[in-house]
Amino acid sequence: MSLPHEEHPNLTATPAKTATLYGAPLSLYSGKLRAYLDWKGVDYTEVLSTPDVYRDVIIPNVGRPVIPVFQTQDGAVLQDTTLIIDHLEAELGGPSVYPSSPRQRWAALLLECFGDEWLVIPAMHYRWNYNEEWVYGEFGKTALPDGTPQEQYEIGKERGSTFRGFVPMLGINDATIPAIEASYETLLADLNAHFAVHPFLLGTRPSIGDLGLIGPLYAHLYRDPASGEIMERLAPNVAAWVRRMVDVKAPQSGEFLDGDAIPETLLPVLARMMSEHVPYLERVAAMLGEWLAANPDTDIPRAVGMADFTVEGVTGQRIAVPFSLWMLQRGLDYLGTLSGDDRKSCEDMLRSCGGEALLDFQMPARLKFESHVLTIAS
Repeated sequence: MSLPHEEHPNLTATPAKTATLYGAPLSLYSGKLRAYLDWKGVDYTEVLSTPDVYRDVIIPNVGRPVIPVFQTQDGAVLQDTTLIIDHLEAELGGPSVYPSSPRQRWAALLLECFGDEWLVIPAMHYRWNYNEEWVYGEFGKTALPDGTPQEQYEIGKERGSTFRGFVPMLGINDATIPAIEASYETLLADLNAHFAVHPFLLGTRPSIGDLGLIGPLYAHLYRDPASGEIMERLAPNVAAWVRRMVDVKAPQSGEFLDGDAIPETLLPVLARMMSEHVPYLERVAAMLGEWLAANPDTDIPRAVGMADFTVEGVTGQRIAVPFSLWMLQRGLDYLGTLSGDDRKSCEDMLRSCGGEALLDFQMPARLKFESHVLTIAS
């Protein structure tokens, strides 16, 4: 888990013959980036993020121990899945994970934000409340690849305890867990109905929205055994979509639906984002505005307090993360470029799923994210 995501685009390492992904099988955002690289047909090598890799590659180039990290063939070292994907889309060209039509592109950007920034809640809940003992072994396989299972478990428990500590900060506790599970199971049912008809969110080609969802739905909720069994049992079509995303048979293949169509089966998923995620983002925006007023000319922190959120009628509190607003700003920026019928079609789509709040969403300031730092744009 990365809070927030980071990139350090100006630092370089030794040029590689092929690109390199530094990541780990259990890493949510590694799963997102790997799925993109495989669909895009990028020539890359994956290197496990062992302690030596953190010491020798990641920390010297990025400044802190986060994954995934991507080194291009010319030696540039990037970190943050969204920015890596955008860098490669611009560099490589070819079929894109970004739809060119307005409603589909808008929906895909929203769903990337939803997956990256909101579905971390069920992902972390099921990992640590259903798979805890197993995942310690997975942390150990990364930290000590050549160790015995017992050695891996012991060091994995030591390393994994940091991530276990994030769980309460995400609003996961005895009071909210039943609602989190009810919401997740309903989301699975909605996605299961959608993937019974469509291979991906918007047709036969994965979009940036699919990539936003695949991180939590694969690396935690499919791959972890107990939650994987739940997905296979309750939503076999979702499990089949996960396999299509992570075992790419035909890179750069497929098409988005004709006519800028948004399937009716996708509207309940968007409606869940509007009812759960967007009200939280509104609170974070208000809190960041207050924080900026009280702390002018100060670096934006990773969190600006604890914000209320409501799931299935149950209210809790989770850390208020300004980076989530930057992710939303990407979509709002795109909406702002539209006019006429294109703008109206996107507004109508929002209204159809209860998303009117996004039509006049009040950002406290324009955010800029570069060189691994979130700042106020000048």
